[in-house]
Amino acid sequence: MAKEFNIQEASICPSTIQMLEKAKKDGVSLAFNRANDMSVCPIGSVSACCKNCSMGPCRLSPKDPYGKQGVCGATIDTIAARNFARMVVAGAAAHTDHGMGMLDCFKEVAHGKVDGFRIKDEGKLKFVCETLDIPTTVEVDGEVKDRDIKELAVELAEELERTYTQVEGEIPFAKRVPEKTLERWRELGIVPRGAMRELMEMMHRTHIGVDQEYVNISRQFQRTALSDGWGGSMVATEISDILFGTPKPIQAYVDMGCLEEKKVNVVINGHEPIMFEAMIDSVNDPKMIEKAKAAGAEGLNLAGMCCSGAEVLSRHGVPHAGNFMSTEALLVTGAVDVMAVDVQCIKQGLSPVAECYGTPFITTNYRAHIEGATHIQLDESNPRECVDKIVELAIERFKNRSKPVEIPQNKHIGIHGFSHESITYHLGGTFRGSYVPLNDNIINGRIRGVAGVVGCTNPRVKHDWVHVEVVKELIKNNVLVVQTGCSTIATGKAGLLVPEAAKFAGDGLAEVCETVGIPPVLSVGSCVDNSRILIAVAEMANIGGLGEKISDLPVAGSAPEWMSEKAISIGQYFVSSGVYTVFGASFPVLEGTKFKEHLFKGLEGEVGATWDFAADPYEHAAKMIAHIDKKREALGIHEKKERKLFDMADRREL
Repeated sequence: MAKEFNIQEASICPSTIQMLEKAKKDGVSLAFNRANDMSVCPIGSVSACCKNCSMGPCRLSPKDPYGKQGVCGATIDTIAARNFARMVVAGAAAHTDHGMGMLDCFKEVAHGKVDGFRIKDEGKLKFVCETLDIPTTVEVDGEVKDRDIKELAVELAEELERTYTQVEGEIPFAKRVPEKTLERWRELGIVPRGAMRELMEMMHRTHIGVDQEYVNISRQFQRTALSDGWGGSMVATEISDILFGTPKPIQAYVDMGCLEEKKVNVVINGHEPIMFEAMIDSVNDPKMIEKAKAAGAEGLNLAGMCCSGAEVLSRHGVPHAGNFMSTEALLVTGAVDVMAVDVQCIKQGLSPVAECYGTPFITTNYRAHIEGATHIQLDESNPRECVDKIVELAIERFKNRSKPVEIPQNKHIGIHGFSHESITYHLGGTFRGSYVPLNDNIINGRIRGVAGVVGCTNPRVKHDWVHVEVVKELIKNNVLVVQTGCSTIATGKAGLLVPEAAKFAGDGLAEVCETVGIPPVLSVGSCVDNSRILIAVAEMANIGGLGEKISDLPVAGSAPEWMSEKAISIGQYFVSSGVYTVFGASFPVLEGTKFKEHLFKGLEGEVGATWDFAADPYEHAAKMIAHIDKKREALGIHEKKERKLFDMADRREL
C-alpha cells in the first residue's frame, strides 16, 4: 500500500506544488509520487554491496563481527572505495563526453563545415590560447600582426584534444592550476594525463582482483575527477564561450510563469547548448513566427530547463521554467507544446507524462533515446533541420490543444551570467580588472569568505528548501555565494539573485554588493560551468594575500540536494583541488569504515581539504562557515581590521 503523500511538504516552490495538486486531480504520477512510494533500499543504505563479479552479490556491514569479507576476500573498505570510484567515473564520463562533443563541434566550425555556428567571442579564443602558450601574434617583415582567427581555432582544438586522448604528460589546463597546488598533485601522482586514460584505468582498477587498497583506489579516483574539473568540464565551458559568447550579467526570469498561454511554448531540457542555440535562431525566424500566427498563436515562446536552460539563461536571457524536479510538473500545465531534450538528467518519466497531456516529447541526441519519445536526430553540421521540425510539431500541437491549460502565475527576475571575465570587470573595470578587490575585502573582513553552492534537486528532501536555507545562512554571515545549475534556479525563485537581496546579507557583504552593484549570490551557469569556480579560486590564490594554494583560501563548496553521479565527480574535483566540500541529502559511504575516515579526514593530509556531510541546512551552512573561519585564522586575518584613512605617505608605501 502506498504511503500518504503530503504535497505541501514536497517542495517550497509554489508553482511545483500547484502542478502537483493538478496532477493528483488528473490522476498523473510524477517523480515526487514515485519517490514517496519507493522505500530506500534497506540493504544498500546500511551495507556495502558489491556486484562486480558473479560470485556475489556480496554485502558487508561495519557491524559484521570478525571483519567479514566478500567471497573474493574484499574488505568493506575495498568495496566502498570501488563503489565510490565508479560513481566518480560515471560522473566524470558524463562531463568529459559533453566536453568532447563541444570540441568536435568547435573543430567543425574552425574548418568551416558547420552551417549556422561561428566563433562569436574572438577575445575569449585569444585569451584561452594565451593561457595555453599558443602565440596569438606573428612577426611578418619586422611587424607584429594578429594571427588568423581560424588558424588559431584549429591550433587550439588540437591542443585541447590532448585533454581526452593523451596517455602521458599533463592535461593542457593544468597550466591554470596554482603552482603550489600543482606541485602537491605531482607529489601524489594525481595530475591527470588524459581523460580517456584516467577513466579506463579507474574502471580497470575496480574490476575484481585488481586494486584492493582503498587509499590507492582513492588516488586514482582523484585523478579521474580532476580530469573532469580541469579537463572535460573546463573545455566544455571555454569552447561554449568561444562559440556562443562569454556570459555577461543579464536580467532574466525563472519559474513556470515564463510560459504564455496564447503563444506556442517550446521547452528545451538537457545539458548541451548546441541544440538550444540553434533553437534560438529558429523561434526568432520570421517565417516560423508567421507559421505560429497562422495557427492562431500570438507568437513563439522559448523556455529552458535544467542546465542547457541555465547556459542560455546566462548568455541570452532566455527564461528558465524550472529545475530538475520541476520538469514533469511543467508538463502538467498543459501549456507545453513541445519538450525537446538532449542528454543528462532527463527523466524517463517525462515520456508518459507528456503523453498524458498530448505534448510531443522529442529526443535529439544519438546517445539518449527514450522509450515512447519521438527521435529527431540533430546533425551539428545543419542543426536547423532538426530544430525547425521540432518547432513545427509545437505549432501543430498548439493548433490542436485538447487539454485544459493552467499556468502558475509565478516568475522572478534575477541577474545571471557572472562569468570569470565579468566578475573581473565588475571588480576593477576594463583596464584594472582584477581579483585584488575581492581578496582585499576578504582580508579586511567585509567578506568572510566565498562558497560555491551547486548541484541537483532531490525528491528525498523538500524540493529547493535546503538550497535556499543554506544560501540564506551563508550570505547572512557575510559569505559571498556563487552558484551553478539547479541550485541557481532554486535561489532565483527565492529572489536572491538581484542586488536588492543584499538586504539579506551581513553588513560587510551588503556594503560590497551595494558598492559594486552585484547580488550577494552570483549565478555563473550550468553544472559543467563549475569550472568557472575553479578558475576563480585559482585566480584568488594566484593574486596573493590569501596563501599560495587553493587549500589556503577561506572558501568552501556545497551540494545540498545532490542526486547524480556527476555531483560526486564535481565534489571530488573540488576536494582534490583543495576546497572543503559539504554534501546534503545523503552520502555514499558507511559510518565506521576506514574509507569514510579517509574521505572525511585523511584527504586533509594529502590535498588540504576533505568531504563532509550535513542534511540539515543550518548545520550544513555552519560547517562551511566554521571551515572558512579556520582558514581565516590560519592566514591571520580572523580579526576584523580597523579602517584607515590613507595619507600620501601610506599610498607611496603601498
